[in-house]
Amino acid sequence: MTQTPPRPSAGSPAPRPVPTSADVARLAGVSRATVSYVLNNTAAVRISEPTRLRVRQAAEELGYVPHAAARSLRAGRTRIVLLPTAPIPVGPLYGHFLNELQWALRRLDYTVVQYAGMGLDGDELARAWAELRPVAVVSFGAVELTPHGVDVLKRSGARAVITLGQRPVEGALSLAMDQSRVGECAGAHLLERGHRRIGVVMPEEPGLEFFSGPRLDGVRRAASGTGAEVVPLPLARTEEAAGALAARLSGSDLDAVFAYNDEYAMLLMRALLDAGVSVPGDTAVMGADDLLLGRLLRPRLSTVQIDMETGRHLADLVDRAVADPDTAPEGGDLMAVRAVHREST
Repeated sequence: MTQTPPRPSAGSPAPRPVPTSADVARLAGVSRATVSYVLNNTAAVRISEPTRLRVRQAAEELGYVPHAAARSLRAGRTRIVLLPTAPIPVGPLYGHFLNELQWALRRLDYTVVQYAGMGLDGDELARAWAELRPVAVVSFGAVELTPHGVDVLKRSGARAVITLGQRPVEGALSLAMDQSRVGECAGAHLLERGHRRIGVVMPEEPGLEFFSGPRLDGVRRAASGTGAEVVPLPLARTEEAAGALAARLSGSDLDAVFAYNDEYAMLLMRALLDAGVSVPGDTAVMGADDLLLGRLLRPRLSTVQIDMETGRHLADLVDRAVADPDTAPEGGDLMAVRAVHREST
């Protein structure tokens, strides 16, 4: 037995009609083609600025926005750039980089879609991403893509697959973010200051092993052949855990700690001072990221300054790779590092 859908009650307003490009054209006094050229930022057609302004004002007055799916059908591809969300608690430095990347892509007329794929391996994620038909994928390195996954994406229409901070993958443009160089830079600085028993904080936050493991390897590489000892120090991000670690350090012979980043360094340094451990007299402390707060501490925090390429730079690279995949730019390293010596070491 079929059911008749309920009719709107007498008092409820009728739904407003969805404005179309024809409505915008009538209000602006132009053709529908002109509306399409203006609102889709078509560079190949010259349209006067007064006409562009009139079309945009008409679209705003009517509440009209172009239909992304229809535009994709006409162009033969979407303008979606897929930015998988990695299960990593990124700090202020990387958060700023990713935000800038999204804004820069939007200014280039791309639609950025964030995709969380917890629990899926690289090939499963590639198939899930391919269903959205992105024109480009920028994969943060916590998700390990495979050559097969890259092939699946490209067969679905992705013109650019870019990986950040993972091993090079056949078919993808791989950009390095070599975290081991952060640790090597910190280790070299502490060794130059005469320290020979160096603790390295290993955060117990899920996902941060993507950064902390290579940073530990970098400190070990710096210490290789020097006779110095490197000791991993697991640490949860709580005052209680920092206090417990400070109590352990007060009775140990560790003379320096590379604390993973500035946030963990500030947490540990405060706990050390509360425990009566002199910084840097008893234990030197070094961070990474060069956050402003580290310069405001007393003693001021030594750190590894990480100079990253801007999000705008990566957005331009995505745009060039989409425009001409056969002449995509070569990969490279997105960051440079240097030690900044202050009072804590």
